[in-house]
Amino acid sequence: MIIVSGYLKVNPTDRESYLSGCEEVIRVARASDGCLDFAIGADLLDPARINVYERWSSEDALQSFRGSGPDSDQQAAILDARVEEFDASARR
Repeated sequence: MIIVSGYLKVNPTDRESYLSGCEEVIRVARASDGCLDFAIGADLLDPARINVYERWSSEDALQSFRGSGPDSDQQAAILDARVEEFDASARR
């Protein structure tokens, strides 16, 4: 299992429109083979931060989806990002 977790930073005045623009990406991800969970949401404390969480059954499933991320307008709105992948094969 692969977990992708982290955050993006956007201008606080753009956050709601950025999140609205992510709705289709979330729908596509959740319908993708191997997607176990996919969430993008506003941080409750930082008005510029968007939290990212993805859980995939395998690296192959994640890579099959990868081209379906933010479009170029959304990419341009990202001021900073820290998103990492973790191999979580051992489940407790």
